Amino acid sequence: METESEPYVRLASLRQLHQVMADMNTARSLADTLQTVADGAVHALGYELACVNLVRPDGDLVVAAFAGNPAAEALITGRVGSREAWDRRLGMGERWGDLVFIPHTEGWVLDDDDVPQWYTDGPAPRFADEWHPADRLFAPMYAPGPHGGRSSGELIGVLSVDRPRNGRRPGAWGREALQMYAFQAAIAISNARLRANMQRALVRLEREQQALRASEESFRQAFEYAPSGMAIAEMGGEQHGRILRTNDALCRLLGRPASAMRRYSFSDLVHPEDIGTLLRTSAEGGRAELRLGRRDGSYVWVSLRNSVVADAADGPRFLLTHVEDIEERKRRELQLAHRASHDSLTGLPNSAELRARLSARLCTRPLSAQPTAVDAMDAAWSHPVADSGGHPFDFPAGADPYDAYDHAYDHHVHAVAPEGDRDDGTKGLAVLFCDLDGFKSINDRFGHNAGDAVLIEVARRLSNGVRDGDTVARLGGDEFVILADGLGRADAQDLAVRLRNEIIQPIRAEGRAVRVGASFGIGWANCGMTADEVLKSADERMYVEKRSRPKQHRRAG
Repeated sequence: METESEPYVRLASLRQLHQVMADMNTARSLADTLQTVADGAVHALGYELACVNLVRPDGDLVVAAFAGNPAAEALITGRVGSREAWDRRLGMGERWGDLVFIPHTEGWVLDDDDVPQWYTDGPAPRFADEWHPADRLFAPMYAPGPHGGRSSGELIGVLSVDRPRNGRRPGAWGREALQMYAFQAAIAISNARLRANMQRALVRLEREQQALRASEESFRQAFEYAPSGMAIAEMGGEQHGRILRTNDALCRLLGRPASAMRRYSFSDLVHPEDIGTLLRTSAEGGRAELRLGRRDGSYVWVSLRNSVVADAADGPRFLLTHVEDIEERKRRELQLAHRASHDSLTGLPNSAELRARLSARLCTRPLSAQPTAVDAMDAAWSHPVADSGGHPFDFPAGADPYDAYDHAYDHHVHAVAPEGDRDDGTKGLAVLFCDLDGFKSINDRFGHNAGDAVLIEVARRLSNGVRDGDTVARLGGDEFVILADGLGRADAQDLAVRLRNEIIQPIRAEGRAVRVGASFGIGWANCGMTADEVLKSADERMYVEKRSRPKQHRRAG
């Protein structure tokens, strides 16, 4: 009789399955889908109990839905079984296609594992195919593979069923129905997860967009109302550096309206001497101090900071530039630097600055000791090296050693001096050491104010008496030094005579006319000498010149 009624049972079951599958795919949430899967196994497949075990991100399985017994549902829902224990279960027992059946004769070994389970009471089976209360039947659910099959999909859960209502182990049709149901349930769960992820993504996107709008508004206000200058400029392409937008503070700083600023790039506004600094800063996205041109033609010192604003997909998009007025600070720095290197009374370079300028002109290797081309060839293979004079040079790989020799030494014009007491036509760096005669008596008789007035006037006359590019420095007291490059011996002597004639003219100090004399010693700077050695040589010659004149002739009268 059962055989005759089986087609009618199949048709009814198919109708129920159809309805359950429709319900699974129209559930509103993942939780609803999981519960529909459990309910469908009970109502459509004819099992008294069904449980959906869902794989968590950490790999373990959690009881996510239960149907058929409220007491058992309250007992195990939410409990977790380890992936190791589940793998052991799915690897034993009998294989019914994709199903795993563990008969009561083997399942006792699983009683102590950590998989959540329920126990049902009932009489021992009387027939070979009768369901035993300790039998277990699992339907693994796999995510659909790329071709619609489950063979390459991941395990997303296990559907556990118990106690078929007819009391028999499922036959071929029952097994096929459960296997098909598990496959469709896996699709429904995957789709529900996808919908849930999409909903979360949409919520997150909306929040991000709201945050972006709030951030853009905050940026706009911070940009527009910043107390210091702000600008947005293009980055890359033919319009690199073109100003797209400026705030009021930058327009006020440069005295230019916003509409006019958009016609420029920063390279159009920067001081010509600072263009290299600007290009390095624009390329690297960093900080620099440079001068920008105002509308009236003047320049203002600014601190310019660039931030490269990049797009994740398209790469760098534009530069956000912060421009801070540092004119006052720069003026103070220049004043401090000037004070550190110049005499506070006369404004002339001081002793430290004089030695720095003289040292910059000299190298410590005399011209007579320069290496030959053969020496340069030997040095070319030691990369990099530096000569003993402190001039580092780098020979590129494969470079001609003779070219390397030229590169290492020809960039420096060595300081040489005329030989002997006669003018041989050699032009060198003359060092004139000047000491005032009779200055101490002016200080003693008329006071230090008069002495200061004399020093200031002498400094002025010396500065007016030399060429542009020559250096007049005050060593201290009444000692001055003049550096004059490109002079022969006769030129240096003529310069000393002219300067002495200027100094001996009457000087107004404290309402009276006073006069001082001057003694000059002429030294010559040679590469291979230190600055102190050059100054000492000129000082010694000055004292020789001073002692060579009678005492009464050392002053101007």
